[in-house]
Order: sequence, then structure tokens, then C-alpha cells
Amino acid sequence: MAPSQSVQVFGKKKTATACAFAKQGRGLIKVNGQPIENIEPAGLRIKVFEPVLIVGQDKFSNLDIRIRVKGGGMTAQIYAIRAAIAKSIVAYYAKYVDESSKNELRRTLIEYDRNLLVSDPRRCEPKKYGGRSARARFQKSYR
Repeated sequence: MAPSQSVQVFGKKKTATACAFAKQGRGLIKVNGQPIENIEPAGLRIKVFEPVLIVGQDKFSNLDIRIRVKGGGMTAQIYAIRAAIAKSIVAYYAKYVDESSKNELRRTLIEYDRNLLVSDPRRCEPKKYGGRSARARFQKSYR
């Protein structure tokens, strides 16, 4: 049996991590075993489709992408999924197709939104003593 052409990449946002496994197939994209069309909330569903809509459905027609996502909240998970989809198509084209089409895809995605390929370094700042949150202090009283 010939080894299948596959790549594995990670997309992250805050504490949410999405692991995408892209291999040769017939255009399926599944998230935690469910079709990508079933993602909730419906308002953020378009965010998940962005990488597919930007580079065009024809680039995804011979790829199956399976995504496992955990951690974080609903919105962070959706942003992690879209990053994983974008990174997986670029990685697949870099490994199995040609360098020029990979560079073209990469340029198109970065032109639209840099966070599709480059992760966002912002994290929640830890709480400190002397206040109720990271920056807010307890009110000071002189009498």
C-alpha cells in the first residue's frame, strides 16, 4: 500500500488549540467528527469558511481536513480552527505541490488577515495582590 500524502498542523488562539490533519481526499472538512457546516454559533460560522472562500474551493477539492479542537471558549476555538485550516493548506502545498503555488496561497491569506498564518501572542494577564484584577487596585481610604 502506498503511503498517503498528509500533513499535520496546529492553529492556536488564547488557550484553544486546533490540530488539523490534511490528506489527499475529496474535499471534506470535519471538526471533531462533525461536518464544518454544523459549527455553532451560526454567526461565527462564516469565520471558519474564510480560508476556503479566500483561496477558492478548487484548492480544497482534492484535500480532506480533519480537525480536533479543545480548550478555550467558543470564539477562540473558531479562530483556532480557521488558523489550522489556513496553515494546513499552505503546508500541504509546500510539501506535495510546488513552491510557487504555496507562496501565492500564503500571500493571498496574509493579505486578507495575517492571523490566519501567524498566531496572536496576546494572553490574559495574571491577577496580582492588592487589587481585584490584574491592573485595578482596591480603593484607598485615609480615614
